[in-house]
Amino acid sequence: MNTITRLGIPVYIGVVAALSAEQAAAVAADRPNVLFIAVDDLRPDLGCYGNTEVKSPNIDKLAAGGTTFLRAYCQQAVCSPSRTSLLLGRRPDTTRIYDLNTHFRLNLPDVVTLPEQFKKNGYHTQGLSKIYHGGLDDPQSWSVPHWEPKTPAYISPEINARLEAKRAQIRAEGKPEGRAVLERDPKTALVLRTTGPRNRVNGPAWEAPDVADNAFNDGQTADRAVEALRQIKDKSFFLAVGFHKPHLPFVAPKRYYDLYLLPALRLATNGYPPKDAPDAAMSNWGELRAYEGMAGSGPLSEQQNRELVRGYRATTSYVDAQIGRVLDELERLDLTDRTIVVLWGDHGWHLGEHGLWCKHTNFEVATRSPLILRAPKGAAGVKTNTLVEFVDIYPTLCELCGIPLPQGLEGTSMAPLLRQPDQTWKPAAFSQFPRPGNIMGYSMRTDRYRYTEWVQHEKGEPRGDFASGASPDAKFVGVELYDHKADPDENVNLANQPDAKATTAELAKMLHGGWKAAVPR
Repeated sequence: MNTITRLGIPVYIGVVAALSAEQAAAVAADRPNVLFIAVDDLRPDLGCYGNTEVKSPNIDKLAAGGTTFLRAYCQQAVCSPSRTSLLLGRRPDTTRIYDLNTHFRLNLPDVVTLPEQFKKNGYHTQGLSKIYHGGLDDPQSWSVPHWEPKTPAYISPEINARLEAKRAQIRAEGKPEGRAVLERDPKTALVLRTTGPRNRVNGPAWEAPDVADNAFNDGQTADRAVEALRQIKDKSFFLAVGFHKPHLPFVAPKRYYDLYLLPALRLATNGYPPKDAPDAAMSNWGELRAYEGMAGSGPLSEQQNRELVRGYRATTSYVDAQIGRVLDELERLDLTDRTIVVLWGDHGWHLGEHGLWCKHTNFEVATRSPLILRAPKGAAGVKTNTLVEFVDIYPTLCELCGIPLPQGLEGTSMAPLLRQPDQTWKPAAFSQFPRPGNIMGYSMRTDRYRYTEWVQHEKGEPRGDFASGASPDAKFVGVELYDHKADPDENVNLANQPDAKATTAELAKMLHGGWKAAVPR
């Protein structure tokens, strides 16, 4: 295998598309492995991102050995659309995945996913726990069947008895439970469309039992990842390890709750909607309201605010410990210098900012997500403010491993940023979020501004090129402009202020030009 060096980082080259499986595996043996770590609902509240309140020593150690992208943005701030976009290297208006119930192969049956591209080029690919959204796994991405942990959501016998009583009542009333399959692939029987969850029963939003780490999914996932590394250490591998926390409910062993004292926790200082924000910008955070003790409308009490922030912090530290176990095993097996590690959270998360909780918005706090990449012989301890997007991860890993790019990717390899992190790069990052009534919010983050247009499409079908204002059937239902230089918390919408007219027009033109006009030059 030949290599070239780009900015001091080995980049592996070679044509393997026409080789046999055995030949491709032999070629891949000279290339770095990939440890691909996905964390559900993790916002960039970590020590390596400057939050000294959060205890995240293992993620911080990873960042100290690689590059931390301080301004990385997901393409839609909810699980399945974000993960689909990242794993396909395509944006939501191309995948047409905007919900949690549709498999991407319904719309793109022949698309080659990121792990599948590695498998086609000689790598052993293996997925553990949540990589694709739950119930929407993609078997052809993996060399071996996907593995999922099975542990209870809660430990308390009282909580579980209460939940079972509610489920028994639902069954007694003849009501449906779980998701119903609406469509399958006629050849493979792959589930392509489901209903949403029906009559779901949730317990409290948090619990802190005094149990071992592997009493819950993420501890078992770390156990399985350690076992898998030992089994595949002599192969060229793409190992994808997904962790569920800090997703609701905030359940973690008591020792992680003990790291955070309620009175000392900092709460959001802007627990109100941005001034002059359109209604479409806001959400009712129904995900959290579905848990016991949460009101169906209105704000939370200060006590609930503190308990939820503590729960989020505790589950963040819990998942950090599990990630540390996996990284320690990588080092123990002497694989660190042969393995690219990429860690990402699938989107941000509101912790009371703007009076909101959960994700489901186009605000900075929902779209900005952690992204850390450590490459063999790459720079260590680098932090960059360069704008990057999650669609960039697919081409980056392919380039670093010398794997050819399939047609249709909509991101840009970040490999040049690993040695020159502050070079001129993308002028904008793009996100979007749908609302009922065929409304789509298209949002753009530039170095200084966040600009968002909420557009209602008569036919309910986005254009697919981000040029929302050019659609003849579209009408605007809201516009937002936030100046991050003067207002980093996005508290005042400037879009309708006379002094911002020129800036709004300039950013509108840039948004309508779409991502294709915002690639690095």
